Amino acid sequence: MWINNIIDRIRLPFRKEKELFSALYEILGFYPHNIEYYRQALMHKSIGRRNDKGKPLNNERLEFLGDAILDAAVGHIVYHHYEGKREGFLTNTRSKLVSRETLGKLANEMGLSQLILSAGHSNSHNSYVGGNAFEALVGAIYLDRGYDICMWFWENRVLGKYINLDKVAFKEVNFKSKLLEWSQKNKVRMEYRMLKQKKDDNGSPVFSFQVLLEGVEGEKGSGYSKKEAQQLASKDTLQKLKREPQFIDAIFKAKSDRTKMEEEPTMSVPDPEKEQQDFLIRSQETGDGSQEDLEEVSQSNKIPETPEISEILSDDDLDLSHITHMEKSREDIIAEAEAAAFAEE
Repeated sequence: MWINNIIDRIRLPFRKEKELFSALYEILGFYPHNIEYYRQALMHKSIGRRNDKGKPLNNERLEFLGDAILDAAVGHIVYHHYEGKREGFLTNTRSKLVSRETLGKLANEMGLSQLILSAGHSNSHNSYVGGNAFEALVGAIYLDRGYDICMWFWENRVLGKYINLDKVAFKEVNFKSKLLEWSQKNKVRMEYRMLKQKKDDNGSPVFSFQVLLEGVEGEKGSGYSKKEAQQLASKDTLQKLKREPQFIDAIFKAKSDRTKMEEEPTMSVPDPEKEQQDFLIRSQETGDGSQEDLEEVSQSNKIPETPEISEILSDDDLDLSHITHMEKSREDIIAEAEAAAFAEE
C-alpha cells in the first residue's frame, strides 16, 4: 500500500508536467526546451509568488521582452509583405497586429488564457491579462529557442490560422463618422483643431489634429493626410469616451454651461416711471422673469441621460473583427479596399 502511495505522488507532478507540455505544444507547434520560461510566462502578478531570493516571480519581465521581440518580428514580416508601402501604412498595420486587444483575442482563441495562473481573475474577458501573457510567451520563446523561432511561430502558428494579414492592413472603420454620430445624438459640439503641419525627412507633408468636444480637449492624431490624422484622433477619442467616464462628465458640464448661457433670460430694461415705486412691497411675481420661470429654465438645463458609447462604437469596430479564418484571397481584399478608398475620394 505504501509503495502505491509513493508511486501516486510521483505520477501526479509528472502528469501535470505532461499536460502543460501537451497544451504548449498545441499552441506553439513545438515542445519547449526549458519549461521554466513558459511556466513563468503564465504567472500573473496577482498570485504573489516569490523566488528563493524573495523577488517577485511573475510574467512582467518576460512581457517587456516579448513586446520588443513582437515589434521587431511583426515589423519584419509587414515590411517584406508590403513592398513599396510607406512608413505610415507599415506602422499602422503593425500597431493593429500587436495591439493589446488583438493579442488578448489571440490568447483566447489559441487557448493560452486558460493556462494563465492568477488569483481570482476572469481571464476570458480580460484582454489585458491575456494580451500580456501572449507577449510574455513570445519572450519565453525567444529565451528558449531564439529569434528565428519567434518569427516561425508568428508566421506559421498565427498568420493565416488566426489572422488574415491583408484584412488587417486594409480594414478601415470610419471613426470620424462614428464620433460625429455620437456628438449629434447627444447635441455636443465637435470640431477638429489643426495643431501643426510639417514635412518628414522625405519631404512628405504630415498633419496633426486634435478633437474638441464642447471645447474639451480630446485625443490627437497625426498622418500623411488631414483625413488620416482626423481618423486617428477620432479613434483614440472614441476609446477615451468608452473608458473614461470623467471625460464624458467634463464634456457635458461644458455643454451645460454653454446652453445655460444661451437660454438664460435677458433682464428687461428698467422703466424710469416705475423706479419710484420700487419701495413698495409686492406679492410673489408670476410670468416672464419670475422665480417659477427661472426654476423651469434650470430644469431644462439638466444634463440629459447619456447613451452608452458602446451604442455607437462596438468592440468589433476597434480592429478586432479581422481575427478570423481567411475567407477571401489577398487579391480580392486589396481590390475591394482600394475600390472603397477611391470611392471615398
